[in-house]
Amino acid sequence: MDRRKSIKALIVGTVSTGVLVEACKPGEEKKPEAPKAADAAAPAETNRMKEEEAHYKEVVAKTFFTPGEMATITILGDIIIPKDEHSGSASDAKVPEFIEFIVKDMPSHQIPMRGGLRWLDVQCLNRYEKAFSDCTPQQQIEMVDAIAYPKKAKPEMAQGVAFFNLMRNLVATGFFTSQMGVKDLGYAGNIPNQWNGVPDDVLKQYGLAYTEKELKECVSFT
Repeated sequence: MDRRKSIKALIVGTVSTGVLVEACKPGEEKKPEAPKAADAAAPAETNRMKEEEAHYKEVVAKTFFTPGEMATITILGDIIIPKDEHSGSASDAKVPEFIEFIVKDMPSHQIPMRGGLRWLDVQCLNRYEKAFSDCTPQQQIEMVDAIAYPKKAKPEMAQGVAFFNLMRNLVATGFFTSQMGVKDLGYAGNIPNQWNGVPDDVLKQYGLAYTEKELKECVSFT
């Protein structure tokens, strides 16, 4: 399985960019924590337009995935991004809730996700005589290994490969747009740098030097 460093490259690079761009539409603050239906009546904490706020409330008021499907999504998410010494797992970052929100906000994901989850359960029933979420951790990893590597997967695993690619993209997007994921990346945001002035060798090259006033007021060497 790709570990966290590989997932970082994925989210910063090209694979998950489409999901990230589509999921974070202008005017909407998409959070990995999808509010409960009861929270839909709470006052808006963002600067959404009325139409956007109405759409948001409509989305969070619904439930798409069944408890069993959410259990599978949670397990898969934590296999893709497990807890390590740097930060928590995908479920710690509320990625399953993020995915629940995204498939309701972007219905085009609903059939691929639900179909993929059912395909996974059928495969596990054929192999282990139980659904994916009921399999042992070793069996779950065996099943994931069969679909996680497109170039190595058998032709009959093509549907599972497509599903896992989508799942991996959603998990990576959800994790690395969460507070935990941003911290894991080490992203500091827009903060002022400390400028220590033009290097001495460059100043000498052009026959220049700082005045006492410039040294006192404009340059910091700390």
